[in-house]
Amino acid sequence: MKQKIETPRILILSQRNLTQIQPFRCAHFEFEDVISQIDAVDILTPRFDPSTQRQAIAKKIAYHTPFRLNPGMPHEEIEREYDLFLAICGDPTDLLRVHALKGWRKKCKKAICLIDEVWVKQMNSYRGFLSLLKEFDTVILYYSQSIDPLNKIIGQKCVFMPPGVDAVRFCPYPNPYERVIDVYSVGRRSASTHHTLLRMAAEEGAFYLHDSTSASQVLNPIEHRNLFANIVKRSRYFIVNPGLIDRPDVRGDQIEFGNRYFEGAAAGTVMLGERPRNGQFEKYFDWPDAMIDVPYNSPNIDDVIAVLNRDPERQEKARRKNVEQTLLRHDWAYRWETMLAMAGLEALPQLSERKVFLQKLAKLALPIHTNSQVEADADVPCIQ
Repeated sequence: MKQKIETPRILILSQRNLTQIQPFRCAHFEFEDVISQIDAVDILTPRFDPSTQRQAIAKKIAYHTPFRLNPGMPHEEIEREYDLFLAICGDPTDLLRVHALKGWRKKCKKAICLIDEVWVKQMNSYRGFLSLLKEFDTVILYYSQSIDPLNKIIGQKCVFMPPGVDAVRFCPYPNPYERVIDVYSVGRRSASTHHTLLRMAAEEGAFYLHDSTSASQVLNPIEHRNLFANIVKRSRYFIVNPGLIDRPDVRGDQIEFGNRYFEGAAAGTVMLGERPRNGQFEKYFDWPDAMIDVPYNSPNIDDVIAVLNRDPERQEKARRKNVEQTLLRHDWAYRWETMLAMAGLEALPQLSERKVFLQKLAKLALPIHTNSQVEADADVPCIQ
């Protein structure tokens, strides 16, 4: 894909220069990086320490009063005008940092805020932060069931858009690796399911890769993302479940799906877990065996895996379809295209070039018996 040289028209406020970066933010930075590859972008990365007393005081005041203090953001001067301002926030408390950036609204014709995690049950406590969203033209949420409740607070500004993935980074083609990891599980897990998988590892020699420590930060976001992608591409089965599935005290009855589903599909895994039945998941994962339904607390996951292991053709079809559909529908380029339409902006040629590249990669995921000539003609470099 060609590199662009354009006058920047997009201003992104990034959280990538935090002194402590939580793993979930790495997907946000990945999105920002893809946008930078396919559009004309300036990225502001102010240095910020979220562990300071100043930050804690600013958050506490915002929870309980209408006052907004600078949480410790250094002064940044926006010198030129932009067509669009974009802020990607992990949760509503990040809006304090956006608010501390003076003059951005006057310098930017349009403004979009994307918030990763906003649960309806928490909105009342977040009202002091959410009121800051009134400065934006559009607010994008990853949680579809939070749209209407938040619209009642800030006006009709909210729209749903699911997360995406750098489908090029996660694509196993054209030179797929051997899937030496039998089951890969990241983050929250069911104790009963985990116990069964541990037994499979001990008694059957299965390679079960799972978290054994509680990590609150990453050392290098790009290295973390590359390592994660390379592990998933070497995994046969990948555990996925709706967000905060084990925390109904936080999410209430809300069912939402996050990045893991897109990452697992992009890497060509067979995804095992609880299907998010929320009226939206089915629209974005509407092909056969996009995932295999396994209840969250499932001591019989070994039986499910045994059945799948006896049908390698079904596995292969599922893997290839997952990769193909992700490349054609769920790369960050498609999400950026959607956001540009919201802002009334035309896409630059680099976005079309990436889509063509994605389509070439998708051809490599065609069924094996139709793939030989495609592989010869695709001219796609090896993706690490």
